[in-house]
Formats: sequence, C-alpha cells, structure tokens
Amino acid sequence: MDQLIVDATVVTLDPARRILHGADVLVRGGRIEAVGGGAAAQAAAGAERIRASGKALIPGLVQAHVHLCQTLFRNRADGLELLDWLRQRIWPFEAAHDERSLDASARLGIAELIRGGTTAILDMGTARHTDVIFEAAEGAGFRLTGGKAHMDHGADLPAGLREATEASLREAEALCGRWHGKGLARYAFAPRFVLSCSDGLLREVAQLARRLGARLHTHASENAAEGEAVRERFGAPNIEVLHRFGLTGSDVALAHCVWPTEGEVELLRATGSHVVHCPASNLKLASGIAPIPDFLARGIHVALGADGAPCNNDLDAFVEMRLAALLHKPRFGPGAMPAAQVLELATLGGARALGLEAEIGSIEPGKRADLALVDLQRLHTTPIGDDVCGAIVHAARSSDVTDVWIEGRRVLRDRALTTLDEERIVATARSESDRIAQTL
Repeated sequence: MDQLIVDATVVTLDPARRILHGADVLVRGGRIEAVGGGAAAQAAAGAERIRASGKALIPGLVQAHVHLCQTLFRNRADGLELLDWLRQRIWPFEAAHDERSLDASARLGIAELIRGGTTAILDMGTARHTDVIFEAAEGAGFRLTGGKAHMDHGADLPAGLREATEASLREAEALCGRWHGKGLARYAFAPRFVLSCSDGLLREVAQLARRLGARLHTHASENAAEGEAVRERFGAPNIEVLHRFGLTGSDVALAHCVWPTEGEVELLRATGSHVVHCPASNLKLASGIAPIPDFLARGIHVALGADGAPCNNDLDAFVEMRLAALLHKPRFGPGAMPAAQVLELATLGGARALGLEAEIGSIEPGKRADLALVDLQRLHTTPIGDDVCGAIVHAARSSDVTDVWIEGRRVLRDRALTTLDEERIVATARSESDRIAQTL
C-alpha cells in the first residue's frame, strides 16, 4: 500500500539541502516515490495517510560505529580508561556470551536504535556467534552492515575470544557469503584494533574484504595509552600502521581517531577514509576529543556513532548530535559544527561510511524509504524558531521520534515498535545480563 506522509517539515538533505514546510512525501514499494509538490496527486486510491503537522521528517539516522554485542553490559563498566575497560570488563563479558545472551543483547540494542530514529548501523560484533546478530536484525527489519571482530593477538585476551588467524579469516569469509547482500544486510570485515590483531591478519583481512566487495571497520587512535602501545610494537603511530596494512581507503571506517598526528590527518584525507566520531564514548572513557572541525575543513569524511552501551551508556543518536555540535566550540569557535552540518554527519555521513549514500541518507525520489518523524511540538522544542536543524540537533530528543520507516516498512508507529516485542526484550535482557554476570 502507498503511504503518504502529509504536511511535514521535510529536511531533505538533498543536494540543495532544501527544507520543505507543509510538504508531502509518498512512499511506494520501499522507496521514496515523490517529495513535495505532486506527491499527493501521485498517491494511489486508498493510500495510507500519515498526518505530520508539527513534525519534522528526516532521513533515518545512520550510526557508523556500534557494538550490539555489548548492549547487555550497560552500566557494568564505568570509571575506567579504554585498555583497563577492555581487559577488566568488556572482554570477559564478551567471552562469556553464548547465542542466547548475544541474541538478547542485539535485540535490546536494535529496539533502542529504532526508537531513537536510527535506521542503519555499521556494527562490530564479538569474535563468536555472529550469525545471531544478523538474524536479530533480519527479524526486526533493521538495516545492518556488520561483521565478527577479529582477535588473534595479545597476552590479555580471554580464551573465549582468542582466535587462530586462518580460522578467524575463514569464518568471516563464510559469514560474508551467507549475509552480504541478503535483504537489508551487508558484511563488514572488522579487525578489532591493531593491538588485538597479528600482522598477518591485518594484511590478509584487507585483501579478503576487497576481494569480496565488503567494507572494512576498525578502531584507530582512540586512547593515548593505546597509541603508545602501538608505537612500541610497530615504531609508528596507529593510523599509519593501519595504512601500511591496507586498512585505509574509501571502503574503510575508522572509529574515534582522537589522537592523530599531522601526517595521519593527511593520510585520512588522501585515502578518502571515513572517520566515525563517537563523542559520548570518548568523554566517558576519558579518551579525549577528536579534532572533527579540522577533519571537515580538510575534506575528510566524518560520520557519527554511539559506540557500545557500556561506554556511553546509551545508543542515542540525538545525544551524539548534540555533543558533536557543542563539544568543539570552545576550541574552534562558536560557529564550529553548525546544526545543519551535524545532522548531515548523522545521515549522509553515516550513509557514506556504509557505502550506501546512493540509497539512503537523504529524502529524494528513488532512494530507499528510511525515514524518521520527529515531534517538534514538545515543551523542550517550543518554539522551533527559524532553524529547524537547530531544533532537531540542540533541542529534540530520541523520545520525540514518533514513527520510523526502514525500506518503507513502518517499524515504529506512534511510538510503538511493530517488529519487536519491547516488553519481552526488556525482560529477557535483564535475565540474560544477570546470568552472564554470574558466570564471571
């Protein structure tokens, strides 16, 4: 059935960056059929009409760095810097995952993401049971690009995460064969970070991903101590090391990039690599603040991501947008990171990082109907003023999202999830979280 969204403030993010007031959008067959004038006239008789007066229709938000496998560990890993956080909390928890707990973690995360207007993510799983994450996303009608984490090096790895190099690569190749291009799923090869991967794995994973036409996704220069450890092992900084192994380029998303050298910034620009800014995570783990305005000024591609729930502690793209808009002003000036630019990072920027900018990230005829409707008539968003993007980025909250479409399917209707059982998800997540914690 055709769906006609009526009388919305449509933030298109199209090439002209138009904002259309009182406009209609027609959705047909999973795609955007028409925007603005003529949309209503093209709707079939009996089309479902969704009244959107007082609401902003935005492209579905795209988060380019998430760990669904960690959602179950929310509020269990506070007060630590990155390497201690990993060794003492996150790796032991991930190593304890079985298929049941990982399913609960993934469904909890996906439900939260949809409720907050996120329609697509780039996910990094743990080392095991990766099929479960894809199955959870498939059942929810959620757009997932992701893959297993590769971890074959390091004295501190738990036995449940340590892999043999060839076995890790072959498992990822098989996962890619099963999921890449299946429905809304796409595969991304995900060496966890330099310190948890052998030289051979880093070299081979880049070649394998490109042979199979998949994305590459890893962490880079997140923490100062991490950077020192990389220099000690390789005699070079983190991003430069990744570049040596082929882990830079337009098909690569590097999460964080908080501590780049000047030469590495130029490498990011020259290779067309994507940086994923995770402001809440970087603050909570005391990692630092990535120089995002400098990246953007040099033409480096930037997207946003919430990272994992234990280092955030939520998956709220509106929190990330607000932080990204405010965090850099003391250093770069009050005009840094205007709201319209931040909203673009959270939509088109994420779509580019996933290699999907031709399909999602803006509201244009022919693109996939990944959309979110945001109520701007709440106390905290009134009055809207003359800057709709400012109202969305600085004032709106994830709880203001009323409706979400993914590939034209309405997965959130009047604030109710339609593809997931929220009550059951919450109950299962609580019991599974307690069960896993008791095993440690």
